[in-house]
Amino acid sequence: MKTFIIAEAGANHDKNFDQAIKLIDIAKDSGADACKFQTYSSETLYTKNTPDFAGYRNINQLIKDIELPREWQIDLKRYCDEVGIEFMSTPFDEQAIYELLDIGVKRFKIAGFESTDFRFVEMVASAKLPIIISMGIGFPLEYIGKLYSVTEKYETEITLLHCNNAYPTPLEDIRLGILNDIKYEMRNYPRIKQMGLSDHTMSTRTPSIAVAMGASVIEKHFTLGRSLVGPDHPFALEPHELTEMVSLIRETEVMMKTQESLYSQSETQFKHARRSVVSKVPLKAGDILTRDKITTKRPYFENNIPASDFELVIGKKILTTIDEDVSLTLDMVNVDNLTNQEINKDQQIINQIEKIRARNNVNWMDAVRLAFELDENRARKIFKDIKECDFLINELLEKLADK
Repeated sequence: MKTFIIAEAGANHDKNFDQAIKLIDIAKDSGADACKFQTYSSETLYTKNTPDFAGYRNINQLIKDIELPREWQIDLKRYCDEVGIEFMSTPFDEQAIYELLDIGVKRFKIAGFESTDFRFVEMVASAKLPIIISMGIGFPLEYIGKLYSVTEKYETEITLLHCNNAYPTPLEDIRLGILNDIKYEMRNYPRIKQMGLSDHTMSTRTPSIAVAMGASVIEKHFTLGRSLVGPDHPFALEPHELTEMVSLIRETEVMMKTQESLYSQSETQFKHARRSVVSKVPLKAGDILTRDKITTKRPYFENNIPASDFELVIGKKILTTIDEDVSLTLDMVNVDNLTNQEINKDQQIINQIEKIRARNNVNWMDAVRLAFELDENRARKIFKDIKECDFLINELLEKLADK
């Protein structure tokens, strides 16, 4: 699955329309899939008497100075459409939801600080578009059920992002292991289709590590330059860093592909270096194969009995006379009509099942699909026999049943 990468422009437009356009261009050039802004107003975000905190002074004026002029939204959306990148903006009030819905956004994003405001989450869900939600500060895993419940009547498709709301986030606080916890919880909630990371570390590598752990959506702040004046510039990636981050994610995607055959394409030329079963002494037709008569050596060629099946031929009768140091082939040995291709196929299916049972496979659907491609009848029976099937397995079985 291709990772959906959100380049977060946020407030780094500095209320300069041309700068906002430049940010879209940078996001597009980096290879990101979406460029996201934020739609808020000082009057609806903080109370008038909010005290200073976290180094911020006069927070209401600060927000006033960086809020996105709402009349820009339609023009920014049109420009994104023109250059071929998805326009997104995080709504922070009810009016923003309507405005963004009106200009035709494809999905909504709920910020980490708003993720525990279930009243607001339900407002966004009522638009009936897919929602990406940052599980931000003060969001325990137990809240996933509450979030699921308030969106249920709208049948909202949900993506959960692990998120640390420190800006920037120290590497020791990012705690990517939480992604495994989210993945485990997702089994109970069919509408939660994906998980990912909203990353505020200064590292370009953190997102690619998250992708290797199963994240399929990444969000990251970027800027024209960290030396610019404004609250969000200092912790954002610069253009070359954003490009590097996207490149690392795409490389990780390539590396995370599942094996579709016994050999990768690059391994094909080396497959003959595997071992096969070989005669240790001259053999006569009718001899019983024992450990002192056969061994294993390279190479392995088509129709040879692979070394992995050594135990299978012990005690079997050889059907022809051969010299010593000869690779045994299937037609030389009575193996009760069981071919090595069938043995290998069974073993591959068993390996996929063990991965699922051990809950250690990042892409479950790929594992199940691969097992079905290897042998649909065997796999269908095996998976139906597993009582604790994950909902993804059941979903695939239903699709296959509809064929």
